[in-house]
Amino acid sequence: MDELPVRVAFPYVTELTDEQRVARDWAAETVISVETVELDAVATGAVTLDDFDVVWWHTDRHFDEESRALAVRCAPAIDDFLAGGGGVFLTLHAVAAVEELGIDAVGPDAVGTETSPHPTGLLAKSIHADHPLFEGFDTLGVHLQPRESPRPVARYEHVLPEHGQILASTLHGDDYLVALNSAVEWQVGEGTVYGIGAEVSFLSHHDHDFEAMGANETLLRNALGVLGGDSRRRPTFTDRPSGSSESVDSTGASGFDAMRERLAADHHRPRYHFAGPANWINDPNGLIQYRGTYHLFYQYNPGGPYHGTIHWGHAVSDDLVHWRDEPVALAPDIDGPDRDGCWSGCAVVDDDGVPTILYTGGRDHHQLPCLATTSDPMLRSWDKAPDNPIIEATPDDLDILGTDDWAAEFRDHAVWKVGDNWYQLIGSAVAHEGGVALLYRSADLRDWEFVGPLLGGTEGHGTVWECPELLSFGEFDLLHVSNYEDVRYFVGRADLDAPDFEVETEGRLDYGDFYAPQSTVDDRGRTLTWGWVKESRGVHSQWHAGWSGLMSLPRELSVDETGTLHQRPVSELTSLRGHHVADADRVLDGGDHTDLPLSGNAYELVFDVAVEDGATFELGLFESPARSERTVVRYDGDRIVVDRDASSHSHDVDRGPRSMPVEGDTLSLRIFVDCSVVELFANETRCLTTRVYPTRADADGVSLAARGGSVEVARLDAWELDAAFEARRRET
Repeated sequence: MDELPVRVAFPYVTELTDEQRVARDWAAETVISVETVELDAVATGAVTLDDFDVVWWHTDRHFDEESRALAVRCAPAIDDFLAGGGGVFLTLHAVAAVEELGIDAVGPDAVGTETSPHPTGLLAKSIHADHPLFEGFDTLGVHLQPRESPRPVARYEHVLPEHGQILASTLHGDDYLVALNSAVEWQVGEGTVYGIGAEVSFLSHHDHDFEAMGANETLLRNALGVLGGDSRRRPTFTDRPSGSSESVDSTGASGFDAMRERLAADHHRPRYHFAGPANWINDPNGLIQYRGTYHLFYQYNPGGPYHGTIHWGHAVSDDLVHWRDEPVALAPDIDGPDRDGCWSGCAVVDDDGVPTILYTGGRDHHQLPCLATTSDPMLRSWDKAPDNPIIEATPDDLDILGTDDWAAEFRDHAVWKVGDNWYQLIGSAVAHEGGVALLYRSADLRDWEFVGPLLGGTEGHGTVWECPELLSFGEFDLLHVSNYEDVRYFVGRADLDAPDFEVETEGRLDYGDFYAPQSTVDDRGRTLTWGWVKESRGVHSQWHAGWSGLMSLPRELSVDETGTLHQRPVSELTSLRGHHVADADRVLDGGDHTDLPLSGNAYELVFDVAVEDGATFELGLFESPARSERTVVRYDGDRIVVDRDASSHSHDVDRGPRSMPVEGDTLSLRIFVDCSVVELFANETRCLTTRVYPTRADADGVSLAARGGSVEVARLDAWELDAAFEARRRET
């Protein structure tokens, strides 16, 4: 293979280690010119970096105080080199120098040496599959190191770089260790920095695994070639934009738009449910209508499609249908009580009119409430309270449950005001008793008094209660909690002084893959609720998709005079309706079957159905032409079942049925289908949300059938729905 026309500076501290000698010798055979330089000479200016295209600091040497001091002294020279468009390549323990070199304020949190019984390597993020660093590899995961070989590591595991984007995580054997982030890219001035803190050592190839060794060398050659080539040809796309107007890529799209464009061809991506621009999302947070604009904050991991290093994503809407991405609102502070994550919380406007967020900060096995405020009318930038956390400990008089994850399960905040007092619910658990919603009171949102458990120890309702919320509907109050499995609600009356909650009725808010809902009351007085719609596919599928999780449609909640909960999709969704199919007073005899003229898997269905004894109404969704893939919704007069057994040819999806009881002689059913989402509203009282993943893009057929007897369809309306959140391109 031809030598790369690249001039490489190969720095070291005092003397070359054996690992560095082998790497340097390999580089001498790979590039036109490689020169070893002492870092001290770079720091003093005895060596000028202008004579090189790439600075490759490759070291297995422990990053000690001497190395740190040298890196600090070299920082101005490195900064000047990058400002001129140069490329810096940091490998193994050199990645631990990013803080001292001024590249990033947050360095890797996992630095040391490891040995694996399996071959290991890098696992590229799918959104970066076309990155030239991975040129020549035909899979996302590639083994670079043999088994049973000690090798240095410097990775981001529980934290993320402040500015860098993760390009790849770690492959151990066939396992995707998605939270072990080994490859990072930084754009600094006109220059570029690649950091690969693991899987690229030379001495570890003692057993002559030529395939892994060749892949190791290909990756390193790619990095040197890109960093040492024309800076205008380096990728500019990033999946960590700080705003929607930044990071323009070669297509003309910018920021989050570019991220959405890269995923737009995925036929499982929803068209009108809100999904994140890429990577991971879970709980809706901080829902609020402020100055006429709806704000949806949500749990977001910019590192990849997995749960960890949680930030607060942000989107806004004027109509609850069309959404715009905004910059990330909250990010972990490396020196703060939220270093390990900015977990779930809520948003209110305080007594002085200041928008205020209360959220859970996680650090060192502890999670405690934190506060942030803003004067920004668009709620884009937030100032964290300097005295966070605002509640410093869990209640002394309760035996709060501790787990392997947290010293005390104590998180998620719902805040509201009654009279002169603010109240707050926090999700928790009491050891040997079960989940509990803890009530606090405050005059100013900052000094909180523990009132007591509002409700807890309810048999059969979960070990831990997350995301509690108390909603008022006149004569009745509604408390809902998420218990790891589902969302339970209780209708009754809350006593905020005792405290106590007198339960009159209870049930499940949703019978499917819907979790951690949060609500807000808008300017029209409506109580609007969103929930996190989980994935029903495995880690491998989520990683290859490049995204995970979405939001339910916004629902309007109400409780009638009998204490019955009602749920209906917001009326604004009708604005998406397009092509219409209608029918009425149709009777299907047992065995009858008919197809509906719908396509595209983005539509709304409305039925009024009655079945005779022993009969079943059957609705086929996501049907492939040969019907080898199909999802079936069945109603037999007592239950609705979503049968997913044949929903996908993939082996990495959940095919278990989802089932919901219904009451009454007839069923009024409203169904929203959206690419991989099925969201059902039955008689405006019960809901079932689930996910399906047909492998075929043409699995978009819809059919009706009657089994075992006659079915009367008094009403049938169907609309194909327009996209509410298409990937957008910047106008030029």
